[in-house]
Amino acid sequence: MFSQVQSQKQQHKILPQQIELLNLFHLNSLELELRIQDELNENPLLEETAFQEDGAADKFSKETVQDFQNWEEYGYDDIPDYKTEYENYFAANQLPDKPLADSVDFREDLKKQCRFTDFPDEKYFILDFLIDSLNESGFLEQDSEALATEISFKKNIWVEPQDIDDMSRFIMNLEPLGVATRNVQEYLMFRLEKMNTKRPDVKMAIQLLKNHYTDLHSCNIEKIKRSLKLEDDEIKIVLHLLATLGNKPVVTAVTSTQVNNSILPDFIVTQDGEQLTVALYRQRSSNLHISQSWVEMVQSAEQDASNAKAAKQYLRSKLSAAQWFLSAIQQRESNMLKVMKAIVELQHEYFLYGDIMMLKPMILKHIADKVGVDISTVSRITCNKYAETPFGTILLKDLFTEGIVNKEGNNISNRVIQTTIEEIISTEDKKTPYTDQQLVSILGTKGYNVARRTVAKYRELLNIPVTQMRALWSNNLSNKTNPE
Repeated sequence: MFSQVQSQKQQHKILPQQIELLNLFHLNSLELELRIQDELNENPLLEETAFQEDGAADKFSKETVQDFQNWEEYGYDDIPDYKTEYENYFAANQLPDKPLADSVDFREDLKKQCRFTDFPDEKYFILDFLIDSLNESGFLEQDSEALATEISFKKNIWVEPQDIDDMSRFIMNLEPLGVATRNVQEYLMFRLEKMNTKRPDVKMAIQLLKNHYTDLHSCNIEKIKRSLKLEDDEIKIVLHLLATLGNKPVVTAVTSTQVNNSILPDFIVTQDGEQLTVALYRQRSSNLHISQSWVEMVQSAEQDASNAKAAKQYLRSKLSAAQWFLSAIQQRESNMLKVMKAIVELQHEYFLYGDIMMLKPMILKHIADKVGVDISTVSRITCNKYAETPFGTILLKDLFTEGIVNKEGNNISNRVIQTTIEEIISTEDKKTPYTDQQLVSILGTKGYNVARRTVAKYRELLNIPVTQMRALWSNNLSNKTNPE
């Protein structure tokens, strides 16, 4: 039996052009170059003006060889003889390029390992996406659902969270073992399960991680001993085993020199006294245009009745696509400049001096309200984007932090607290490191009222192990350097 029901509901639909524009916001400089090259290859109406360097200044350069010199000019000049006779020097504009040290990124090594496996070729793009999503310690911080949504949105193909779980487990078995695990606990569990689980120390370490990881995090060793019924020597053996595994899959850290050599910034922040200027590293809309000859061809094809309908539709679609792409590039650059200028204005002292202690609390909503755009737009514009500043290249996402209130009532960025914790631990006695409660007391003397669980969370974000493990590693290092 048929029936009719009248209902009222609200739906929010996003046009394909809006999705493509958001994708353009998400791209960094290198990815945008590839996207523009693809568009230039596919759309004949879109053209690029080549960059031209002004050679007029070089015409009368001192290094230019003259066609004729008389004896007065040649015999009584001030150029040393060794320069004119042997030319064993380099001109200022002909200095040889400094060779860069060859460094292999662990992500590229993981991708090469994937290519030597029997994995289906059509799934490689998911593996590459997951590998690129790893942080510098080798952890996969995002959950499977968020990763599946992001890759589906970016590749226009549906990916299930279960596929992400299966492929992340596949990556875990590559070298280094345990890469793509979510956190320290999962990494240690994975490494232990790859060992001989019949060993008493391995079996006890697995039980400790499963049931008492929180106590281990809090360095509550006495409670662990009572719960697992272990003696002092036995708990030392178990903790020593965990200490030998480390606390992250990738140990090598990326230095600032490597960052500057391998990352192309998206913004340039220059300083002139107290004045800060923001510019794009490269403005692409200025040298992209629509071919006038092709526009005239489209107009004549529209007026010519003898042309096929399919040909007219093809030319119209290409013209519309070129016009939209140029407009999208201009919107991207305009919004990027607005967002970056708002960030520099809010963090003026930080960009002037480069001191992390001057970083103010800032969230995406602050910038979105200041610029007048949506929070998702700010998130995509700042994601995976770098800025070249007078004190180095920085990742924009690192500037967004929550805040806490100190004793004076001022709002302090949590990055300041994290930096202070790092400094305190770096100067501690390695044989008797500070506990989290002691760190709370030291931070209190500096004017920061922070709870112990907050200190533990920041310490974990900084990949700093608990007190007991730091002491064990210090003892292991001293035993290696001073063997009996």
